[in-house]
Amino acid sequence: MNRDNMPKDSQQDQPVVFVVDDDRSVRDALEDLLASVGLGSMLFASSQEFLQAERPDAPACLVLDVRMPGLSGLDFQDELARQGLYIPIVFITAHGDIPMSVRAMKGGAIEFLTKPFRDQDLLDAIQQGIARDRIRRQEEAVRQDLRRRYASLNQGERAVMDLVIKGLLNKQIAGMLDVSEITVKVRRGRVMRKIGAQSLADLVRFAERIHEADRGWRD
Repeated sequence: MNRDNMPKDSQQDQPVVFVVDDDRSVRDALEDLLASVGLGSMLFASSQEFLQAERPDAPACLVLDVRMPGLSGLDFQDELARQGLYIPIVFITAHGDIPMSVRAMKGGAIEFLTKPFRDQDLLDAIQQGIARDRIRRQEEAVRQDLRRRYASLNQGERAVMDLVIKGLLNKQIAGMLDVSEITVKVRRGRVMRKIGAQSLADLVRFAERIHEADRGWRD
């Protein structure tokens, strides 16, 4: 099942396996293998082709040859990290060694398979990669929602929120910000509404989560 043949409205929910290998026969064999278990694929002869292609916004895994003309698979892994493209990688190679595999795994690869390998070993690694990418995408969606809600606060509301989560009373906050207590109450109410917090405990939990998601949120 080639990815291009999927209905467009279903592509975002369907995982895709990217295959980057300069050997056409390997690409074709992997496409057939993936299709046999219902996985869509996109095939590339080089890392440059992959980077230049329009790729679907979907859970994914990258099957990557180690030795290729131009940018090697291991160097491509480093380049993806530099570009912030965190796609789980399964390396395949006919000429692997221990230093290569150690470098690949330290770089976050799911698996390092030496040809010939069992089809099932590759499929298991790919499914693990797709599952990992699903989790990453879900966590990123949560982080984006946290940032969106925090960004909806104006400067005054953020100042009030910062002091509220420290446990200060409205009267104390008013004194520190040199505003009226009524102003603090109004801003506090807007903060709770925009954040979606029902209680002080909810607001504190939100602050903790957004701080973890983005350490520089107060800068």
